[in-house]
Amino acid sequence: MGKEKIKIGKIGDRPRFHESRNRGLSPIFLVLCLLPAFLTGCGSVATRQDAPVAADKAQKPASAAVTRKGGGYYLDDGPGDNPPANIDAIPDAVPKAEPLHRFANRPYTVLGRTYTPATGLKPYRETGVASWYGRRYHGQKTSTGEVYDGRVATRNYIGILSSVNCSATAARAIADHFSRQTNPAALAACPNIDGVVALTHGTGCGMASEGLGIQILERTLAGYATHANFWGVLVVGLGCEANQINAWLAHSSLREGETLKVFNIQDTGGTRKTVQKGIALVEAMLPQANAVEREPCSASHITIGLQCGGSDGYSGISANPALGAAVDILVAHGGTAILSETPEIYGAEHLLTRRAVRREVGEKLIARIHWWEQYTKANDGEMNNNPSPGNKAGGLTTILEKSLGAVAKGGTSNLQAVYEYAQPVTEHGFVYMDTPGYDPVSATGQVAGGANVICFTTGRGSAYGCAPSPSLKLATNSALWQRQEEDMDINCGEIIDGRVSIRDMGERIFRQVLATASGEPTKSEQHGYGQNEFVPWQVGAVM
Repeated sequence: MGKEKIKIGKIGDRPRFHESRNRGLSPIFLVLCLLPAFLTGCGSVATRQDAPVAADKAQKPASAAVTRKGGGYYLDDGPGDNPPANIDAIPDAVPKAEPLHRFANRPYTVLGRTYTPATGLKPYRETGVASWYGRRYHGQKTSTGEVYDGRVATRNYIGILSSVNCSATAARAIADHFSRQTNPAALAACPNIDGVVALTHGTGCGMASEGLGIQILERTLAGYATHANFWGVLVVGLGCEANQINAWLAHSSLREGETLKVFNIQDTGGTRKTVQKGIALVEAMLPQANAVEREPCSASHITIGLQCGGSDGYSGISANPALGAAVDILVAHGGTAILSETPEIYGAEHLLTRRAVRREVGEKLIARIHWWEQYTKANDGEMNNNPSPGNKAGGLTTILEKSLGAVAKGGTSNLQAVYEYAQPVTEHGFVYMDTPGYDPVSATGQVAGGANVICFTTGRGSAYGCAPSPSLKLATNSALWQRQEEDMDINCGEIIDGRVSIRDMGERIFRQVLATASGEPTKSEQHGYGQNEFVPWQVGAVM
């Protein structure tokens, strides 16, 4: 059995949150699934569905069977120990021909009986019990040796990563060829592809080939190269850099395949040939990348990266606690939220450790705090002087004031795990990732860890986007909303104005997260933000 392709979600015609909550059901967004492999042209599939439309109360609940092309399925992992009453209504799956795999068709013995699979294609019909893969098997090998990927995507990009700054220009030239602004014909027949983006950075050489710095860079690039929101990724190097691509592949347990291609300028024969090769490789990916359509999916597949930037005195009493209320709703439905920015929780870490599910989880957070104290001291800095000039102008005077508000983004649920920068987030629920407070660096780590949506609160008006994960901007006050509405997605200043409660705003944010995961573009996406905001954390000496 081969690897299941990553899906991309949407809400579509499923019940809205408040209806599903009252019925004890999970909210739904829509996912994109790859159509059969015989679709070979960009224009051979239906176009992506428009922004979701909420269902009325007369529609079936989320537990109802869903019919789609190719047979039936049960949402997520199957009925488990409590099958729904209407399980008999789920249609039988329609078998499809698949190529025989030499490793999966060898004779085998089970419970003392030997079986010999057929090695030729011929008509055969049998009724019995079959095995299948679901979410609980994510990361495990299938019978063919491929690793099952049960993640869900919110966008469908092709990414061009640079291993080093020296290859950044070539990487950008490849992506520019597919720009819908300057060369709209390149993706005209591919409506299901959100774009081709180049994510470049300023490091990759002039650094030690061992140690924390290179480890962080390798983790970050690996997290993006395997991110659910990328159908495929090209990694472009120079050839002589410290961050050697072959070493990175080995350290990250990655290998080239149809969705991951690597090459460098020196071996390819120069910049022009590198750009030509990159364009050709992307063009070869387009048919399969475009062969997707959105389908209903549980909100439990959403992972939000929580950010606040350009904070002000209203952040801790409007947008941040409202985002925390939305996080509580998401966590209650099985989703995941990542709180970060360690220098900006300093002094309020006790509010997180007291919520740790195990002693070692709280101790790991404190260990990261101590690391930061030594790190800032070694660089002639200090942890208690974080507020920026803009923060102070907005009413924040101390790191404690900023930290108390920042922690509010995490809601009230238990702290399940603590991760280092760019580590894969595997736990569900509320988790913490150690990152700097600088927003692009912090969000880059969260996305590398698996965040497929970013929620970003701001009181001063931070302009930010984060390809390949959509970023929602939450204004803390109505003055900012009126001044910079084109950059903001939600006005949490209505809380300050007395027009809405924190709880109701939390539900509004949650519904907007579902809509965004379903394909509704954010303001930052409309402006084209996202490529320049890829900033891996650079730790250690530059040599």
